[in-house]
This record gives sequence, structure tokens and C-alpha cells, in this order.
Amino acid sequence: MPKYETTRRVRHTPEEMFELVADVEKYPEFLPLCQSLVVRSERERDGKRLLIADMTVAYKMVRETFTSQVLLKPEDHQIDVKYVDGPFRYLDNRWTFEPAGEAQCDVKFFIDYEFKSRTLGLLMGSMFDFAFRRFAEAFEKRADEIYGPNPS
Repeated sequence: MPKYETTRRVRHTPEEMFELVADVEKYPEFLPLCQSLVVRSERERDGKRLLIADMTVAYKMVRETFTSQVLLKPEDHQIDVKYVDGPFRYLDNRWTFEPAGEAQCDVKFFIDYEFKSRTLGLLMGSMFDFAFRRFAEAFEKRADEIYGPNPS
């Protein structure tokens, strides 16, 4: 039921932003609510990588782990995330990185999800909504730290 979509222009290339978002194991270092992320398996085929990953999110006394399938498509500058198991009824997430001039790109972030439990939805829903709205900003800040701020 909750759905969020945003486009954010950043002063980094699509390739830089793709690599940053694709480096899922670093998420606990900078991503809101992300306590840990472990890649369970990884396969590569036709220039695409498929990861199965467990992400643990925590807020105050609530801690939940969920499993996702992450499809990395570098040629398309796109990352698709599909829910596998955990506290959600469903979760669909997509990142797209489109060129927008020299050393710039538009980062498009989309997420649609629903908790299985109404109680958990009430407890965590507003915090998840807040965190998801901050994701694009968190990745932009991380890109500035890693690649340096590119003056426009």
C-alpha cells in the first residue's frame, strides 16, 4: 500500500551512482534503519548480477530481517529489488540512473510495499516511510564522500 517515488539530480555519473547503490554490503555504514546486510548468494549471467541478500532493519526495540533478490543491470543503469521472505506481504523497489549532462545523472527511486502484519505496519510504517524518503539523499551524500563533490 505505501508507495514512494522520487527523482533526484546528482552531480555524479550514472556509472558512479549505479556502483554505489549496487554495493549493498556497505548499506549499514550510511543507510537509515539498516543495521546489517548480508549477501547470501551471487550469480552472474549476460552481464547482469543476481544477489540474494538479507537486510536487517531496526528502530528502537523493533528489529526485522527480510530477504530480497537484487538484480543488477549495469548496461541499463538499473537495479531491481524483489521481495523473497520476511515481514512484508510484498516489496517492489527499482533504482534507475539516467544521464543528465556532464558528470550528472537523475537518480530515480521507486518503492511499493506492504507489511504482512497490521500491527507491524502501524509500528514501523511511518518510520519506513521516513527512511525511504531519505534513501536518495543518503546515497547522494555517500557519493559525495566517496567520489568527492562535483561542482556543477
